[in-house]
Amino acid sequence: MRSGPPTTEQLLGALDAIEAQAREGKVPGVVLSRLLRVTRIVRQTLPRLSNLGLGSSQGFSVMATATDYLPVAIGNYLRLPRDWADTRPIAAGKSSVMLLVDQLDLLGTTMDKVYDAVCRADAEAIIVHGAFLEQKFGQASEGGVLGLGPDPVQVAPPPGSGSGSSGAAGSSGTADPPGAVSTSPSPHPLAPPE
Repeated sequence: MRSGPPTTEQLLGALDAIEAQAREGKVPGVVLSRLLRVTRIVRQTLPRLSNLGLGSSQGFSVMATATDYLPVAIGNYLRLPRDWADTRPIAAGKSSVMLLVDQLDLLGTTMDKVYDAVCRADAEAIIVHGAFLEQKFGQASEGGVLGLGPDPVQVAPPPGSGSGSSGAAGSSGTADPPGAVSTSPSPHPLAPPE
């Protein structure tokens, strides 16, 4: 028998199992939507779990959520008669289903915080690497033109600006320079043919 923490595959299997149990037990929509929110966040966190460090309390919370907290919460609810669980107040004026919703909301909020912490650890690596590059190669870029494409298009001066041309293309026997805007009238593309 394998000892130690569960593998990623085992954790994913536990999430699949609890989702299937909830669907087969036909839990109310308010329960299923919250359960799926928690399992989605846990699934997003699992590939980055090693960033939290082995034995961290946050890593343990993720594993325990998949293998213990969710199965116990859903299992306790499913063992009760549905009409009784959904209508009979049992604590602080709340029914079993409302208490389960509160528990799932708490787990969802907690898993959100863990996922945020994991992502921040990855983001911190970007900050550290940027500081290294700045120290190694100088100041960070201030932005501006990258100069990867052709030079910006130059616009010809407006007609009659003293350039010496009469304004009509070809009247002096020379063509307009490249990139110049033609000043000769052209028919409107939607005008009827003449």
